[in-house]
Amino acid sequence: MSVVLYGSQSTASLVVHWLLIELGIEHELHMLDFDRREQKDPGYLALNPQGRVPTLVIDGQVVTESVAIVLHLADLHPGAGLAPAAATPERAAYYRWMLFCAYTLMPAYRRWFYPHEPAGEGQIARVQARALGELEAAWAQVDAHLAARGPYLVGARRSAADFVLTMLMRWSRNMPRPADSWPALSAHASRMKALPSFAEVYRREGLSDWT
Repeated sequence: MSVVLYGSQSTASLVVHWLLIELGIEHELHMLDFDRREQKDPGYLALNPQGRVPTLVIDGQVVTESVAIVLHLADLHPGAGLAPAAATPERAAYYRWMLFCAYTLMPAYRRWFYPHEPAGEGQIARVQARALGELEAAWAQVDAHLAARGPYLVGARRSAADFVLTMLMRWSRNMPRPADSWPALSAHASRMKALPSFAEVYRREGLSDWT
């Protein structure tokens, strides 16, 4: 199987890179330089017209959107046990938390990091304040869920959703209240960061924060 990942340091491609390492999937890595706007290069846009990362190419098939890629990788490698069986209550919970990450956390982060986009330069402070409130409310919800039904998002067993959640927790590391300041989330982050694959993806991407 030929696998090629296009990503960039500290972006949503991190979770795909991490999962490829966790699953032991041999792959070729192309890190794009956002400062040079390589994500807008015509050659890359031919793969991903949105000009974003990650993009994963598996035997010539292009897959984009980080959560979609993670779902697909977990299904391609059922022996790893990172996706609950289809049509089970656990699978429904798995979908729920994957889409919570995609539809609740990621859009709020977008507004925090790029507050000029939805309302212009004059509304940056208000947009960020609203985004921060949404994120903190979401983290409180996840923390309560983990405390009551954890230690992982789908219960006693780690799933691919926990990898996505951990990446998004990392994004909060410099915010007024980081996600790992909630106790159950802190314990979850510690378990995920203890995985050898986490240390390895950090080594390969040259990261040193949030360790």
